[in-house]
Amino acid sequence: PAAAPPPAAAPAAAPPAAGGGMMSGLMGSMVSGMATGVGMSVASRAVDSVMGPRQTEVVHRHEGAPAAASPAVCQMQQEQLNQCLKTGDGASCQFYLDALKACQQTQ
Repeated sequence: PAAAPPPAAAPAAAPPAAGGGMMSGLMGSMVSGMATGVGMSVASRAVDSVMGPRQTEVVHRHEGAPAAASPAVCQMQQEQLNQCLKTGDGASCQFYLDALKACQQTQ
């Protein structure tokens, strides 16, 4: 039996293309991102069509806020100011306004 001829050498791999530069990579990433966004949007619409639209509810909690002063605390000063404003002019009611502000600041 004759010896088999040696296998042919594999052709050399082509070198990577040197053209394009940074902008081609950037554009490829941008196109890929846009395609991903469109795909996710379509998937979201498909889920909404099967499951129904999503509804969100926002609940505001004022956990760190100080408690509001009780309205009865400065009620007397408020009533005195209101009575003065009904019967007199605003300039003569400055005393009652100052008393109400002082009450509110102490609370």
